Amino acid sequence: MGFPESFSCPGEPMARLCARRNGMDVRVKYTDGLQFIGETESGHAVVMDGEPEYGGKNTSVRPTELLLVGLGGCSGMDVVSVLKKKKQDVRGLEILIRGSRAEEHPKKFTDITIEFVVTGRRISEEAVKRAVDLSMEKYCSVKATLEGCVTITFSYRIVEG
Repeated sequence: MGFPESFSCPGEPMARLCARRNGMDVRVKYTDGLQFIGETESGHAVVMDGEPEYGGKNTSVRPTELLLVGLGGCSGMDVVSVLKKKKQDVRGLEILIRGSRAEEHPKKFTDITIEFVVTGRRISEEAVKRAVDLSMEKYCSVKATLEGCVTITFSYRIVEG
């Protein structure tokens, strides 16, 4: 990717970089139409594109979709980690997110609802509630960043299986 060596922490593998330092650097490059490629210092890339009616080619996700995906991934990692520490037999986790946007530009998100669907065997409701609460109130940096800018509500349900 070509980020300067100073981006990494001494002795730390690049994959753990984001969790170990306070800053984060990414590079976003224009390709064509409305398509961009976002590159991360952890060595990954994601393609973003716009709708054809606005000059895009619909080849990939929209940046606003990535925001919701990031929220789901961040909170999901928290919830799974907490449930594993609590020795819960988690077989699956699906995070369903709906973002409502304003009609006028910049068409920002006004409300986001999150439903955590935990699948497993004999999953403790108390453990799930605690895991979700910890993610939403303490650990998820994406949710914390959005706090105060958008109304975020969340719930959970447990599916035996």
